[in-house]
Amino acid sequence: MAKLPIVSGTEAVKALKRLGFFVDRQRGSHVVLKKITAAGERGCVIPMHREIALGTLRSALKMAGVTPEEFSDAL
Repeated sequence: MAKLPIVSGTEAVKALKRLGFFVDRQRGSHVVLKKITAAGERGCVIPMHREIALGTLRSALKMAGVTPEEFSDAL
């Protein structure tokens, strides 16, 4: 598995937008992103923190169906 970079919530949202996700809603400091695919709808929750913990980021990417390599390339 590729090493994930330490990113902020804003940077993570921008990278996921480049991968085709859109902001569905926000409640407090958590942003819900979604992507419509042929297989259905994919979504993930990104906390808008200065630094996202690596385990939290890895979990969000797993929910979104995005590999760490794809995410790093989108940064």
